[in-house]
Amino acid sequence: MYVKALTFKSYQILIYSVKISIIAFSFYFIYYKLFNNNDLSISELKTNILSNNILSFNYFLILTLLTSFNWFFEILKWQNLANSIKTTSIKAATEQTLGAHTASLFTPNRIGDYGAKALYFPSRLRTKVVGLNGIGNLAQMLITTFFGSIGLLFFTAKFPLHFDFKSLNWTQYLLFGVTFTVIILVLTKLVKAKIWIVKIKRFLHSISASLFLKTLLFSGLRYFIFSFQFYAFLQLFHADINYFNAMVVISSMYLLASILPSVFIFDVVLKGSIAVYLFSFFNINETIVLSCITLMWLFNMVLPSGIGSFYIMNFKLQKN
Repeated sequence: MYVKALTFKSYQILIYSVKISIIAFSFYFIYYKLFNNNDLSISELKTNILSNNILSFNYFLILTLLTSFNWFFEILKWQNLANSIKTTSIKAATEQTLGAHTASLFTPNRIGDYGAKALYFPSRLRTKVVGLNGIGNLAQMLITTFFGSIGLLFFTAKFPLHFDFKSLNWTQYLLFGVTFTVIILVLTKLVKAKIWIVKIKRFLHSISASLFLKTLLFSGLRYFIFSFQFYAFLQLFHADINYFNAMVVISSMYLLASILPSVFIFDVVLKGSIAVYLFSFFNINETIVLSCITLMWLFNMVLPSGIGSFYIMNFKLQKN
C-alpha cells in the first residue's frame, strides 16, 4: 500500500513538473523573442506603441476582439473536426486548442500541437486526432496558398523582380530563390494535398466532404481576420498604403513565410526580413513593419498562450 501511494505521488510530481516545464519553456520562448530581436529593440517597440497610442482603450479593445474572433474560429474548426470521432463541447475544444497552442509554442513549426491535442483524448483515438489536426492545418495551408498565390501574382506584376546579383544581400537572395520556386512549390503542395486528403479520408472513414468544406470555411474566416488585423496595425502606425496594396503584400508575405521552416531561433529574422523587403516596395518604414509583426505575434500567439497556461495546469491525462 505504501509503495503504491509513493508511486502515485511520484507520478503526480512528474506530471506537475512536466506542466511547469512546458509553461516555463513557452514563456522563455516569448522572452527570447522580445528581448533578442536585433532589428527592433524592446525600447523602440515601446516608443512606437506609446507615440501612436496603440494601447488606448478603444484600439486595444478592437485589436483584442480581432484576436478573439481569430481564435474563436480556430476553436470552432477544431470542435467540428473532433466531433467526427467524439462529441466535443465548445469548452473542451477551447481547452484543447489553447492548451496545445501553449505546449507547442517553442517547437519547430509548432509540431508539438499534434501530440498535445492527442493527449486530451483516450489512447485509442489519438492516431485519429493527429490525422484530424493535420486536416485542420492542411485547410489553413490551402487557404494561405490560394490567396498568397493571387497576392504574389499581383505583387510581381506591379514590381517585376529584376535583381542586380552583385548588390544583393542575403535576404534578397533568399526572397529571389523563394519567388523563383514558389509556383513549383504551390503546385507540389496542391498535389500532395490531394494525396494527403485521400489517405486521411481512407484512414479515418468519418471525414466527409462537407466537414472538410466547413474546415476550409473556418480557415478562410481566420485568414481574413488576421490579415485585416495586420492592416489595422499598419493604419495605427500611419503607414501610407491603401487596403488593396496592403492585402497584396500581406498575402504574399504569409505565403512566403509559410514555406520557410519555422525554427524559433531564426523565425523572426527570416519572416521579419521578408516582410520588411516586400513592404519596402511601398516605402513603408522598416520600424513600422517590424512593430506590426511583433504586435501581431503578441496578440495572436502570446496572449492566447497565457490562457493556455491555465489549461495546461489543469490538464488530466485521458484514459481508455
